[in-house]
Amino acid sequence: MAYKNIISIVAIVLLAFFSFLMLRIMFIYIPIKNDVGFLQLKQGYIDITEWRIAFFIHVFTSILALLAGFSQFNKSILKGHPKLHRSLGYVYIVNILLVTGPASLLMSFYANGGLGSQVGFVLLAVLWIYFTVRALYEAVKKRFKAHRIYMIRSFALTLSAITLRCWKVFFANFTDIPPMDRYRLIAWLGWTLNLLIAEWYIYKFVVQRNKNIL
Repeated sequence: MAYKNIISIVAIVLLAFFSFLMLRIMFIYIPIKNDVGFLQLKQGYIDITEWRIAFFIHVFTSILALLAGFSQFNKSILKGHPKLHRSLGYVYIVNILLVTGPASLLMSFYANGGLGSQVGFVLLAVLWIYFTVRALYEAVKKRFKAHRIYMIRSFALTLSAITLRCWKVFFANFTDIPPMDRYRLIAWLGWTLNLLIAEWYIYKFVVQRNKNIL
């Protein structure tokens, strides 16, 4: 029990830290500015209205998916406050399916690094939306163990908002890989490793313990 509590505390601390970093990034763009932060690298696209709108939607709403998604794995909320669990779950799902997900998909077609990066980000957005849809579908059908599996996959991709930035810092500080090559690597590493870890966790701690759920 103590071991699980330690893991929970560490997870909360890490979530708080990275959420703070994401908020700092978000505040760079308040009030709305077109020539700061990441936008300095996207001046070729800044006049494309749909891309610009998608970018600011993504910047200002991604943190909702991160925080709401994290709450879905909190056992205290799940068991002690099921209505809150469902409400936050709907926030997570609506945000991804109707707001952040579509914005991310549109942005992915304009990713730096050419076709390799674009394909990586398109797959990330499509799988993110698909896993979230399946998580909702399984919950509606009251297949809650399958719902958990798809939520794990969905949230693993939600966490790419953090891991993308971690890989960016790593490559910038510890390698001599040229910027565009780094970006192409990050476009894939930022989410594929997350998904592999999620699949390992699902197999080890969900499927193996509940062989009748699939």
